[in-house]
Amino acid sequence: MLVQGWMTTDVITIDEDVSMMKASIIMKEKKIRCLPVVNKKGELVGIVSDRDLKDAAPSKATTLDVYELNYLLSSIKIKDLMITNLAYVRPDETVEFAAILMLENKISSLPVINNKGALIGIVTQTDIFKVLINIAGVYTGGIQFAFSLEDRAGSIREAADVIRSYGGRIVSVLSTRETAEEGRLNVYTRSSSLPEEKLRDLVKELEEKFVVLYTSKDLLEEVENRRVRIL
Repeated sequence: MLVQGWMTTDVITIDEDVSMMKASIIMKEKKIRCLPVVNKKGELVGIVSDRDLKDAAPSKATTLDVYELNYLLSSIKIKDLMITNLAYVRPDETVEFAAILMLENKISSLPVINNKGALIGIVTQTDIFKVLINIAGVYTGGIQFAFSLEDRAGSIREAADVIRSYGGRIVSVLSTRETAEEGRLNVYTRSSSLPEEKLRDLVKELEEKFVVLYTSKDLLEEVENRRVRIL
């Protein structure tokens, strides 16, 4: 999947002469954690995060009174705080590559720029989570079967056929060699929900015919019960 299909294009930006105070207000009002900084041509020249603002803010132990503090916050410009050595991603690069860039740089978002250096969007960790959920098909398939299969043609189909024989509809199949034993493939197959009795019989047959790492049933109704609520 390409970044252009998942990035946010309606990006809130600021210019480098904006004050630290105004940038902080924008972040709080819009509930965002970073702001791309662009010049008059719309070119990306930097980025500032809520962490940058916190690091630059005066300590709570400061002896400045409220007027002096407000003056200080108004006089500090974003150009003095922003990061200019930027990690970025292009719209025709994959979401997986964007995830690697975020992980390696320990950041939660990436600006998306075109070949002219103009900012055209932003992709965040939340977007990556959405891609994972979409690929895995969690909302449409509540049961995941994890296998250690022989790394040969047809091994995935054989396991999937058994699931289908019990009425399970295959929603997604993900596989990896990275965490598998030599000559094997770890496969994660997600299926539509099944009645408990059928599921028990299915798991029993799968365990007789294949190496089953685990079977997990996601209860989506629990999402609402575990939603974080601000009192």
